[in-house]
This record gives sequence, structure tokens and C-alpha cells, in this order.
Amino acid sequence: VQLQAFGGGLVQAGGSLRLSCVTSGNFFRRYAMGWFRQAPGKEREFVAAVSWGGLSIYYSDSVEGRFTISRDDAKNTVYLQMNSLKPEDTAVYYCAATHNTWGVPGTATTPPPFPVEYVAWGQGTQVTVSS
Repeated sequence: VQLQAFGGGLVQAGGSLRLSCVTSGNFFRRYAMGWFRQAPGKEREFVAAVSWGGLSIYYSDSVEGRFTISRDDAKNTVYLQMNSLKPEDTAVYYCAATHNTWGVPGTATTPPPFPVEYVAWGQGTQVTVSS
């Protein structure tokens, strides 16, 4: 699967952005999807994830209540709506796909938090929040 993320930009603190990640191929429904971000000089960190079919959603503590992840399987697309943005949200944002079945009844209730557990990545889109 190939992923392409877009929608980043420059926004003032308190503003909003909506990121999109479009995937190619016919197997989007088989992947759980996640968003990560990486600020300069820092490691890539987990932001949000949505399981197969949107059954479960999970957020990092730093974005919960401000960001919303969603997926549209008909469009092979995952979204990240970011509201109440803060300067500390400034980073390159990446979408990623994993075969992990978290969130499905009988499996793990939380998504894999480490980048190594994701098998495909988008190219990243820059989000800059000015104070």
C-alpha cells in the first residue's frame, strides 16, 4: 500500500487544520491507520489511530480533546482534524498503516505506539503553529 499525506500548513495558535492521507490499492480496509509526528530534534511520536472499520479510536494524551481521527473506507482515506492548535503541535505529520488488529473485539484495546510496528508510511506534511 502507498500513502500520500497532505493538508499541512502555517496556522496561528488556536486555529485548525485538516490533514488527509490517501492510500492506493484495494486493501485499505485491512489496515489499521495511525498518525505520527516528528518535531526537529525529537523522535517520531504517536498521535492518533483508528482501527479496522473505525471500530476503535485512540489518542495520545497531548492531543486528546483537540484532534479527531476518522477514516472513509470508500475513499481509501484517513483524516486528522486538528483544532485548538498550539505551537508545540509544530511538526511533520505522517500517516501510517499497520496490520495490527487492535480495537477488534477480543484483541488489544490500544494501538501499537511504535513506528516500527507500521508497515507503510506517507511522505509527511509540515504543520507549523505560530504563537
